Amino acid sequence: MSTSTLTLSRPSQPLMMPNVEAAPTVASVRRISSQRLLAGERELVIQHLGSEYHLRLTRNGKLILTK
Repeated sequence: MSTSTLTLSRPSQPLMMPNVEAAPTVASVRRISSQRLLAGERELVIQHLGSEYHLRLTRNGKLILTK
């Protein structure tokens, strides 16, 4: 049975990273609790661009959004 040996060495010059601009910082996303959004109800209708979307709270406590 033969064995292999791997030898690692540092490069003689440092690795250069491409000149990439830093990504813009992401603005904070507004958050609202589902309890506040539903206000004690089990369904909420959201109007968006002429369509209605239904946000429903299931018996298992999960949210479903349907058109």
